[in-house]
Amino acid sequence: MAYDPAYPGAARTANSRPEVRRIGLEDIMSALRLGVRDFLATPTQLVFLGIIYPLVGLVAARAAYGADLRPLLYPMVAGLTLMGPIAALGIYELSRRRERGLEVTWLNAFDVLKSPSISSILMLGIVLVAIFVAWLSAASMIYDMTIGGSAPASNEGFVHHLLTTSEGWRLIIVGNVVGFLFAAAVLALSVISFPLLLDRDVGPVTAVRTSLRAVMMNPVPMAIWGLIVAVSIALGALPFFVGLAVVMPVLGHATWHLYRKVIAD
Repeated sequence: MAYDPAYPGAARTANSRPEVRRIGLEDIMSALRLGVRDFLATPTQLVFLGIIYPLVGLVAARAAYGADLRPLLYPMVAGLTLMGPIAALGIYELSRRRERGLEVTWLNAFDVLKSPSISSILMLGIVLVAIFVAWLSAASMIYDMTIGGSAPASNEGFVHHLLTTSEGWRLIIVGNVVGFLFAAAVLALSVISFPLLLDRDVGPVTAVRTSLRAVMMNPVPMAIWGLIVAVSIALGALPFFVGLAVVMPVLGHATWHLYRKVIAD
């Protein structure tokens, strides 16, 4: 493979086994600080990217109401965390280029498409989309098994039924437990794999195995990271998803720096 200064790790093939480090809470906090630093350093590019994600959320919400899929509105919003690694790919790329001292403009976010690992990235992206669809199917099944056809037609009546009946609370508890399992699976599969593939052409299997090893070696820090991501996205989604225009770029940058702390050069 020809040497490309933008992708110096491309020559590291699937035969290489990345070394995983142990990290602590301070590394998580440091990654977040570096994420904020990168966001403040390149705000124009990141606003461009960040706007895309809230628009996707708004379209999903509108589709849920317009298609009479109200019970799936919350699962769709919660499921944004499952698709986060795909949405953040361009942001990882900006951090990667900035780290190497390369030119950084918003157009460079699309350099992901030039990555030597683009086929592996697409394969993992398809896996996450499949998990997202499986989550929506599971959420719909849980709804049918709990509230089902007994939910009132009005939005106010639906919320009241959800919060004041045993069926509603079963839906909330079971739905959140199942959603947590989906989110934990995506975290384990993707927290390191996507940044690793942008950095090194190691192949999808090695990338996923490395991500799983990183989570198993650092269960507490990774659990804290997952909680930070979930809470941040939830808060960012509250004001009509607008907050995600800041939350997603910061988390994307921070994820890149977390990868750097976990994987040895």
